Amino acid sequence: MSEVMHHKWWGWGVEGIAFTHDNKPRFAPFVLEKVAIDLSEPGGKPPAFDDITVPTSLLGDGDADRLRGIVGDHHVTTDDLERVVHTYGKGLRDLVRVRAGDLPRVPDVVVYPANEQEVRAVVDMVDERDAVLIPYGGGSNISGSLTPQAGEKRLIISLDLGRMNRVLEIDENSGLARIQAGVLGPDMEDQLGAAGWTTGHQPDSFKHSTLGGWIATRSSGMQSDKYGDIADITRGLRLVRPGKVVELRPLPATSSGPSVREMILGSEGRLGVITEAWVNVHRLPENREVIAYLFPNWAAGLEAMRQISISDATPSITRVSDAPETAFSLSTQKESTSLASKVGPMLFDLLAKRGWDLDKVCLSYIGYEGGSALVRSNKSIVGKIVSKNGGIRLGKGPGDLYDQKKFDTPYIRDFLLDRGAVGDVSETAAPWDRLGEVYHRAMRAAKGAFAEIGVQGFVMCHLSHSYHSGACLYFTFAFRPADVNGEAAPTGAMLDQYDVVKSAIQQAFMDSGATLSHHHGVGVDHAPWLEQDLSEGGVDLMVGLLKSADPKRNLNPGTLIPPHREW
Repeated sequence: MSEVMHHKWWGWGVEGIAFTHDNKPRFAPFVLEKVAIDLSEPGGKPPAFDDITVPTSLLGDGDADRLRGIVGDHHVTTDDLERVVHTYGKGLRDLVRVRAGDLPRVPDVVVYPANEQEVRAVVDMVDERDAVLIPYGGGSNISGSLTPQAGEKRLIISLDLGRMNRVLEIDENSGLARIQAGVLGPDMEDQLGAAGWTTGHQPDSFKHSTLGGWIATRSSGMQSDKYGDIADITRGLRLVRPGKVVELRPLPATSSGPSVREMILGSEGRLGVITEAWVNVHRLPENREVIAYLFPNWAAGLEAMRQISISDATPSITRVSDAPETAFSLSTQKESTSLASKVGPMLFDLLAKRGWDLDKVCLSYIGYEGGSALVRSNKSIVGKIVSKNGGIRLGKGPGDLYDQKKFDTPYIRDFLLDRGAVGDVSETAAPWDRLGEVYHRAMRAAKGAFAEIGVQGFVMCHLSHSYHSGACLYFTFAFRPADVNGEAAPTGAMLDQYDVVKSAIQQAFMDSGATLSHHHGVGVDHAPWLEQDLSEGGVDLMVGLLKSADPKRNLNPGTLIPPHREW
């Protein structure tokens, strides 16, 4: 059995860590009001693994011996639990299906290579055998990129890169590091930090996702305003393909025709297996602060973020929540660390006397990194912009709380799923002058979808990842599915209702000129909107690339492009 650690088979994170509302007195009333779930009633428990039926592995003795000869006896497994862990990611659809024991096809074997030579041998075997290979990093994908296609009759190998987890070298003069693709975020930063460096990349999935997974899905991090998205951070890489390796050196810029690097970024395993990458690294900052601000309304917060993006300030984080998300955030705080106690119990009364509508206030977090003089300058510039747009400074206390809790939200989703509530996200990006329309269309679409299926639902949003020309909007929605024939909705009905809401939001993105996803990738879940996003001609180019690179569809087939464009 491999020493590589994985998520729980039925949920997010590792065993023993879960969300609790016992010390958050506002949370239960909030959930009851917004999605009509009474948290005083006990939640359901995930099924016992022994209660689900796992399809028999198709791995034959000859193939098993060959794989063991490549990676060693202890790094090839057909264990049912390991195979199920590698069947799904951690999207809402994934969790509903795996908890219901819906396993039409699972990988036949999980293989853990230790180095690129072993990866090459496995990839060559897959090509020779006309098998299917699905690269696996941290397993945190939420767009359906990891699930084998139902009805696939060929041997399916899940290639888990978790043993390839080292920082191999640091080029201090160039600010570059060569890192194996299977390293998890915390392990990578620990190794870099020991030498005084950081990538600055912190996606929501940071604790449970890998460098290779970030590259394969074009990930963004919470500090991308300063450090860039993974597409900016990744300068060179190695990609294993049948019979050869694509090697891209870490050049600062190149004019060598269409960018092969860009072709690989976001390719979701369909072009090959990323084994290592050269990435930009930076010296650990002298100072790091996250400051909380409060705006009187969403429009003021959006405009402030836009003005910051074109100012001389260089913050590491620019984030503002709409009023519903602000209310949600306040509901998850402990009484002893609540926003009110941090900034003074009289603040909200004072704001109300000044004419603020407290149902519309929007919480914002701005991050600052660097030398003392730079941080002071940035805080001064941002402070003036915040004040100009009617906002006020709340201080470091709430900012510290955000920094501590920033990776916890998926645990709340699992907590609500245990109680019969469906929760998920859709995120997008658009130019500044379209963000208002994108927001209002998506909110109307979600509420219309709730009405269509007859449920009480909740939707909220925040802006993050600001750019010169626009920003990312990140929507979160939740609802308790409508009963069917007087009983709780079964898996199929639950997912049907979920699809109505998810599809409405995604289509709203397209109708308002935004993109289908900013940083979660395409996978299977977002593929239906790809032609609207890239145009039919754009998808023609993508299909042409994939078809020429993998004519037999051995490399993670079924992801990235719409089903009707598969060959």
